[in-house]
Amino acid sequence: QGQVMESGGGSVKAGGSLTLSCVWSGNIDSKACMGWFRQAPQAQLKEREGVAFIQSDGMLVYPDSVKGRFTVSKDVALNTLYLQMNSLKPEDTAMYYCAAPCPSVPVSEYNYWGQGTQVTVSS
Repeated sequence: QGQVMESGGGSVKAGGSLTLSCVWSGNIDSKACMGWFRQAPQAQLKEREGVAFIQSDGMLVYPDSVKGRFTVSKDVALNTLYLQMNSLKPEDTAMYYCAAPCPSVPVSEYNYWGQGTQVTVSS
């Protein structure tokens, strides 16, 4: 299994934008499903929610809460997964994590999380 390292978080006002990056390394299939998750303040690990996925067939998947505002992409040559976040809302405030590959177990049992990157959106 490989490793991931997230970056790009920060503090923005509502309506602003941020782009997160996740560099993967090691034994990770670049064609595997990859995704972004977030964990809100005070939430438990088991409540970490998926917000964007690139499936192994290339299909992009988003929950309704971010659809139309978040865009996931990847650059295989750079081993980097991105999350473009537009029209940010205070409820988007969370620690953001990438998963490469996507967890096939409950998030609380997935052992390959990175350190995450903090996104804070003020009203």
